[in-house]
Amino acid sequence: MHPPPRRRGAVRRLWTAALAALALPLTMLSSGSTPAQAAALQCSVDYKTNDWGSGFTVDLTLTNRGTDVIDGWTLTYAYAGNQKLGNGWNGSWTQSGGTITVKNASHNARVAAGAAVSTGAQFSYSGSNTAPTSFSVNGTPCTGAHQPPIAVLTSPSAGAVYTQGQAVPLAATAAAADNATISKVEFYDDTKLLGTDTSAPYALSVSDLAVGSHSLVAKAYDSTGASADSTPVGITVASGPTVVASPLQLGVQSGKSGTYEVKLSKQPSANVTVASARASGNSGLSVSSGASLTFTPQNWNTAQKVTVTAANSGTGSAVFESTAAGHAKASVTVTQLAAAKVYDARFLELYGKITNPANGYFSPEGIPYHSVETLIVEAPDHGHETTSEAYSYLLWLQAMYGKVTGDWSKFNGAWDLMEKYMIPTKADQPTNSFYNASKPATYAPELDTPNEYPAKLDTGVSVGSDPIAGELKSAYGTDDVYGMHWLQDVDNVYGYGNSPGTCEAGPSDTGPSYINTFQRGAQESVWETVPQPTCDAFKYGGKNGYL
Repeated sequence: MHPPPRRRGAVRRLWTAALAALALPLTMLSSGSTPAQAAALQCSVDYKTNDWGSGFTVDLTLTNRGTDVIDGWTLTYAYAGNQKLGNGWNGSWTQSGGTITVKNASHNARVAAGAAVSTGAQFSYSGSNTAPTSFSVNGTPCTGAHQPPIAVLTSPSAGAVYTQGQAVPLAATAAAADNATISKVEFYDDTKLLGTDTSAPYALSVSDLAVGSHSLVAKAYDSTGASADSTPVGITVASGPTVVASPLQLGVQSGKSGTYEVKLSKQPSANVTVASARASGNSGLSVSSGASLTFTPQNWNTAQKVTVTAANSGTGSAVFESTAAGHAKASVTVTQLAAAKVYDARFLELYGKITNPANGYFSPEGIPYHSVETLIVEAPDHGHETTSEAYSYLLWLQAMYGKVTGDWSKFNGAWDLMEKYMIPTKADQPTNSFYNASKPATYAPELDTPNEYPAKLDTGVSVGSDPIAGELKSAYGTDDVYGMHWLQDVDNVYGYGNSPGTCEAGPSDTGPSYINTFQRGAQESVWETVPQPTCDAFKYGGKNGYL
């Protein structure tokens, strides 16, 4: 049995000939015709099985972790049980006792630096089916690539609020792997380098951060040159001393109470009294405790609770303000919900956490990140990317907020944000007027690894016609497609600079930047995804740009 190759979708991709000006989602990794012999072979093997109890298929992915091309490979490993080879594919499989040997096929003999090839087989067995723990290629153990260091930003704390001009203490811990050592730690405000420390304890003090929200990151480098980012920490810089409240959204069911917390952003020289009261909105909501709280030079940054109680009947929102002399006020929106609205109360609680700037789910522009983690085993491979799905979730989130609270301004703002940043402008789709609905594309096969591209176009394959192109043009009065792009480098970390309306503006562009990725077969994960810009003006990359 020969299992089908892994694909993101069930159909092969059709490249639209009219979009030739845009970069195809692939990047060539192989270069040079004669492999160098100086560097030792470095490789890793990914072993995956589909086991049904008496047999299994195995999928092996061999990745070239070195700097030289592998021209021809023989992979060996061993089973400890009674596994018996049935048949194999994408390579020549043989078995001697427990030892398995796989020799390359003609089409996958060459593995470029950084590229990968896949092979597979089917086995039968009884008893246990323990996975092998070691693999060799051409006699060299595949120990994998050097592991990057780990960085953790330990200061400031998430959600901290500082006064403009006040020193913000940054501190990080870092550890290196594989007997390497940490060479330096860089501190960033989003993508702006703030400073560097080359010796532990790694620290930096900055006092020139602008008023607003900031996403702080530590980046550790080891002695081999490998690097890794910490998880971002969100803070706020205020123009002066301020009262800090959390959460900023609160749902309270009729006849029940809820709480929010307040503290000061800066240590005072004398006691400060914070008064909290309803400023506007639903009169059925009122402060039942914590209306007057005293903060001292000793407990100024220890949060104290304000309790809001809802009347036994009624619905609607109210704004509560917590004020103090010489301090900017904090505002909290509290929504009274019907006694049975447990779901709505839980929704508003989670909504407050998601939209809290300290939790880092949004960029300074308000764009939702796909993930706040810098390492996620999925195609968007670092914490600075977003997807059309994330924008869709934001629209749902704000629509639910409107349904629960009656305030639809946030939904309207989310829609405006999507149109501004995620729906390509006319300048981003300049060739659509050349689109021929009767012959919308030329077929090209979808291949497993980047070094197999560019794929050969096959005009002999029928692709049919586009049945809705005319209707869309008639409805919208334009050839432009009104739809979200699928992937975006929110902070232009890759440096392509394909922000809306621009093409390859480069690293100086602030973003967000439209990107594509190659992610097929062995590249279907964070470990192997290959990014490239959506628009290639041939300013970067090789002689053919990113192809």
